[in-house]
Amino acid sequence: MRVVFVHGACVRDGSWWWHRTAGLLQERGVASATPALPSCGEAGPPGGVDGPGLPEDVAAVRQVLEAGDEPTVVVAHSYGGIVTAEAAAGIGSVRHLLLVSSYLPEIGQSLSDFGDGSPAPFLDVDPGAGTFGVRPELLVDTFLQDCDPEVQARAADHLARQSLQVTGQPARAAAWRQVPSTYLVCAQDRGTPPRLQREFARRAGSVVELDAGHHPFLSRPTAVRNLVLSL
Repeated sequence: MRVVFVHGACVRDGSWWWHRTAGLLQERGVASATPALPSCGEAGPPGGVDGPGLPEDVAAVRQVLEAGDEPTVVVAHSYGGIVTAEAAAGIGSVRHLLLVSSYLPEIGQSLSDFGDGSPAPFLDVDPGAGTFGVRPELLVDTFLQDCDPEVQARAADHLARQSLQVTGQPARAAAWRQVPSTYLVCAQDRGTPPRLQREFARRAGSVVELDAGHHPFLSRPTAVRNLVLSL
């Protein structure tokens, strides 16, 4: 078994965001990978009007998934669910999808279809540059309020300006329709309200709730490790 972690929007250095859960899995002999998402500037060109978007993110994740035939659990966080819906489609080694405060888009749906049409207050959107990002001053209170001070202090160093175009680019596949899926509702999430998560989760095969904020793999890594192993 292996795990492929797909991080959310407006961050970089995926291995840092997942390191606490990945380390606990490694102790149990389970290897993991964290693909770099080009739209977040992780593959060279920066995000922006002419920068990489969702298709490039899908290709990057798909390349990692196709690199081996070991039974794989894909753990997708937030925006990562949009990427995974397409990237994991038709890959036989993918045995389960775990969506963490995330999305299960139908074919043709985009990230913006899951919102109310207006930017979230914790986002800074620059239409001219074609990028968006998390407002650093709101990062901890919105997304990391249940994490320890060390994580809170380091998280801002791993934020990224992401290509704005990813919010409107549609998924071209819906892997969750063919692959067993579990949705992890984060009951203390201040970024994606639990009531919305529960609506999104209706498309998943099963639903689990955890008393955690938006990043349970940092604040409750043992619980997330145990959930992954149970799949």
